[in-house]
Amino acid sequence: MRHYETLFVLKPTLTDEEKKVKLEFIKGVIENNGGEIVATEDVGVRKLAYPIEKFERGHYYIIYFKAPSHTVRELERIYRITEDVIRFLTIKYETNKDIRAWEKMVERAKKLSGKSQETKEETTQEA
Repeated sequence: MRHYETLFVLKPTLTDEEKKVKLEFIKGVIENNGGEIVATEDVGVRKLAYPIEKFERGHYYIIYFKAPSHTVRELERIYRITEDVIRFLTIKYETNKDIRAWEKMVERAKKLSGKSQETKEETTQEA
């Protein structure tokens, strides 16, 4: 299986629940087509370089995964027909140097998601 990183941008008008559903749907597409999700990163709402479909901002997500090549074809097909995805990019890491860089990014994403989980738990305990 090859190493991949996929970044996609959702419309900023979606609610948190709708964004969560879309993220789980994309993860399901990867897993149902033989992929293994290693880490995910919620980058958050960012300003776009230029307006896309009249949107100035978008919610960015990154998923690091291992999968056979047919999984990427299906994932990109799903991106194209999903109206709430306004942009996407998938990168394949092939060389040993690239794979080491991919592993470092995965570790960073896991640390960031761990910190955000701790923050959520602290907020829940305070309330």
